[in-house]
Amino acid sequence: MNKEHPNEHFDVLIIGAGISGIGAAYHLQTKSPNRTFAILEGRDGIGGTWDLFKYPGIRSDSDMYTLGYAFKPWTEQKAIADGPSIMKYLHETADENDIKKHIRFHHMVKSAAWSTETSSWTLQVERGGEAIELSCNFLFLCGGYYKYASGYTPDFAGMDRFEGQTIHPQFWPEDLDYKGKRVVVIGSGATAVTIVPEIAKDAGHVVMLQRSPTYMGARPAVDKLAISIRKVLPAKLAYQAIRWRNVLFGMYFFNRARAKPREVGEFLVKNVREKLKPGYDVETHFTPHYNPWDQRICAVTDDDLFNVINDGSASVVTDHIETFTEKGILLKSGAELDADIIVTATGLNLEVFNGLDLTVDGKPVVAPETMAYKGMMYADVPNLASSFGYTNASWTLKCDLTCEYVCRVLNHMEETGTRQCTPRKNDVSIKEVPWLDFSSGYVQRSIDMFPKQGDQKPWKLNQNYFLDLMSLKHASVDDGVMEFANPAAAAKATVKAPVVEAAE
Repeated sequence: MNKEHPNEHFDVLIIGAGISGIGAAYHLQTKSPNRTFAILEGRDGIGGTWDLFKYPGIRSDSDMYTLGYAFKPWTEQKAIADGPSIMKYLHETADENDIKKHIRFHHMVKSAAWSTETSSWTLQVERGGEAIELSCNFLFLCGGYYKYASGYTPDFAGMDRFEGQTIHPQFWPEDLDYKGKRVVVIGSGATAVTIVPEIAKDAGHVVMLQRSPTYMGARPAVDKLAISIRKVLPAKLAYQAIRWRNVLFGMYFFNRARAKPREVGEFLVKNVREKLKPGYDVETHFTPHYNPWDQRICAVTDDDLFNVINDGSASVVTDHIETFTEKGILLKSGAELDADIIVTATGLNLEVFNGLDLTVDGKPVVAPETMAYKGMMYADVPNLASSFGYTNASWTLKCDLTCEYVCRVLNHMEETGTRQCTPRKNDVSIKEVPWLDFSSGYVQRSIDMFPKQGDQKPWKLNQNYFLDLMSLKHASVDDGVMEFANPAAAAKATVKAPVVEAAE
C-alpha cells in the first residue's frame, strides 16, 4: 500500500489509466526520464473504455496495428480485436514498462487550480471518500471525452411502462440471460452493430431498431497480408510496415470520401447489397442520407451482422419510436415490436476536460470560450494538455504524437530554465470554428460545451496524421505562439513525490 502525504507534489500528473494514460506514462519514462509523475485513476483498474464496457462481443472498430502503440507491436492474429485481447495488450504494456507502480487507483480528480505564483496546479482529489490535495507542474488529461458515470438514453415516451429489462450497454449486467429471449437493440452505431450478431447466437430473435441507416464497412478480423508480412520481416519492422500501410489506406479512403462522397457512398452500399440475400431492402435499411465520414463508418467484422440477418436470427427495422409499451415498443408506423429485453445503444454523454473544474489564477476556464492549440492545449491555459484522438482514424495515432509533443515541451522548459508554457492567441484574424466537423448525435448534442478550434494553424484541428506528424513531432515547440515564461521564483513543494513500490 502506498503511504500518501498531504500536498504531495509531482512534475507531471496524468489523469486516467486507459490507453492514453498508459501511453503517456511510457513516453514520460523514455523521453523525459528526469520528471516525476503519477497516474490518477478514479476506478480500480487500468484500461479505461476497455475495462468499463462489458457488453457481448465488445471489440475495436479500428485495426490494432494503428490502435496499438507505436512502441509496442501488436502480435495477435486478429487485427480487429475483442475487448479481453486489448486488455491483455494494455496489461502487458504496463507490466513490461513498470508503469503500474505509478498508478493511484480510486483517485477521482474533481478540480484543478493553476497558480502563476507557484507555477503549479493544485488538484482536489477524492480518494475512497476522503478529500486530499495533490500538486504538479504539468497536468496531462488522458481520461477520454465521455462520462463513465452515465450513458445517453433519449427520454422515450412510456419507458417506465415496459415490463421487461431495459439496459444501456455502458452498464451491461454480466449475468444477463438473453438465451431464447426477444431482444430489441435501439441504435445502429458501432455498439449496436457489435452487440446484435453476438447475442443473436443465443437469443430467440434480435431486432436492430434504427431511426436511419448507417454506413457499414465489411472487413475481416484477421489481416492475412499483415500476417504474411510478419512472416518475412522482423517483428518491429513488420509492425511499422503494416501500421504505415493501414495509416496510408485510411487517409486515402477518408480523402476519397470527402472528394467524391457519392461515389464512395455507392461503393459502400453496393458492398452491403452483395453481402445480403437477393431482394433485401438495402435502400431502406442500409442506405444513409448523409455523406460517408460525416459520421464514423461502422466496421462489420467477418460479415457477422449480415450473416445473422441472412439466417433470420436478427432483423433490421427502420422506423421512429412512438412509445414504449408494457410488452415492447410501438412505432410511429403503427407496427409493434414485442421484447423481453430492450438495449438502448443510443450513445454516450461527452464531457470536457475529463469533467474537471479548471481555474487559472482564480478565474474559471470556460471551455467554449477558449481555443484548442494543435488539438491538445488551450489558449491562456498554462502547463496543461489533453490527449484526444482522431475521429477519422485510430485514436492512439494522435495520442502517441501528443505524448511525444508534451515530452518535447517539458524538455524544452528544462533546457531553457522556464517553468510555464502557455499558448497565446494574439492573431485577431483567426476565426472560430466548431471543435469537430462531425454530424454524429453524440457530437452534436455536446459540441457547444467544447473548446473552439481556429481556421488557421496552429489552432486548426488537422484530423490528418501526416500534418500532425510534422506539427507535433518535428516542428519547433517555440513557434512564437507558445509562450515560455519564468515568473517569480516558484515556492517549494511541501513534499517531493516518493518512489512508489506498489499501487493499490
